[in-house]
This record gives sequence, C-alpha cells and structure tokens, in this order.
Amino acid sequence: MRTFGFPEFLFILEAAKWTLALSAIAFVGGAILGLALALMRTSESAWARGISTTFIQIFQGTPLLLQLFLVFFGAPVLGLDINPWIAAGVALILNSGAFLGEIWRGCIQAIPRGQWEAAQALNLRYFDRMRDVVLPQAFKIALAPTVGYLVQIIKGTSLAAIIGFVEVTRAGQIVNNATFQPLIVFSVVAAIYFVICWPLSLLAASMERKRARALAR
Repeated sequence: MRTFGFPEFLFILEAAKWTLALSAIAFVGGAILGLALALMRTSESAWARGISTTFIQIFQGTPLLLQLFLVFFGAPVLGLDINPWIAAGVALILNSGAFLGEIWRGCIQAIPRGQWEAAQALNLRYFDRMRDVVLPQAFKIALAPTVGYLVQIIKGTSLAAIIGFVEVTRAGQIVNNATFQPLIVFSVVAAIYFVICWPLSLLAASMERKRARALAR
C-alpha cells in the first residue's frame, strides 16, 4: 500500500484524455444518429416515425449501464470480438443518439408552422424544406440544450469504468485500490469532472440567456 501523491494524481489526470476522447466519439456519433432520428421523427413517412420512436423509447427507457452490459457481454455471444473501447463507444453513441434525436425533434417542431407552409407554398421538396428553411432555424434553438447535453455525455462516460475502460473514474478506482484513500482519490476525480463540465454548463446557460434576450426584443 502506498500514499496518494503526485504520481497518482498524474495518473488520474492523464486518464482524462480518454474521458474526453470517448465523449467526443459519443457526441459526434450520437449527433449523426440523432439528426437521422430527428428527421425520421418529423418526416411524412409513418414507418420512419414508428421506427425512430421505438428506438428512442427503448434507449431512453433503459439505463445506460444496462446498455453497456448488453453491448459488452452480448457481442461475444453473437461471435463478435469486442473490447471496452468499442463497447463503450457503441453504447454511448446509441444512447446519445436517442436523447439528441428527441431534443432536436422538439427544436424542429418548435419552428412556426408558417415557415413550413411558406416552404410548401414554394413547392420545395421535404429535403429542401429541411435543409434551407427548417434546420437553420432549428439549429439556433438546439444549440444551448445540445451543449447542455454534452455535459451529460461526459459524466455518462464514468459508467464505462464498469466494463474496464480506463477513464477518470476507472483510474480513480485503480489508485484507490493501491492507496486505500477513497476520500482524497474520489475528490480528485470529482474535481476533474467539475473542471471539464463547469465551463460547458456556463456556456449553455449563457446561450440560453442570449436567446431569451433575443426573443424578448
């Protein structure tokens, strides 16, 4: 057993790069999936709305931890060789996609009906209506809640420690097992998460205030 010191702190701090890398993968992959789901949820096709709604309800209605277990332990049953990196990335992309899809669906539907009707009056196809009229306006509405949800993605990566992915939380567990100083170790872990997430929370709040002032004018 050793005492918590600078080398242990550095080990936990270095693991933050894997937290950020996994968060980036989850956000980018989830954004692509979420946009597809949002467009399906607001499409004119009943089957597209049904598929996207079912997907979102499943992944919003089950815990992220369970989704990690299903991907990590379920893949070998199907004959797929999967490591914690891939399992964590896939589970977080699917989970983030479901939540971002629902956030963006609400932003798309928040666009006044007059804008939709004007685009239809111009005889624009669905793709053109979304690309040129609806999505540019929905993007402004979605920016603040999207940044806010990014904070949830970063904190959600801590669950990847359960399947052996070495990010900040898992690094803290390893150090704690060697030092038996959980108060110090996990206070450092919490501080690292706070330093990462707090600026994003401030950014999201600032965006909300700016939008509120713009609407009040």
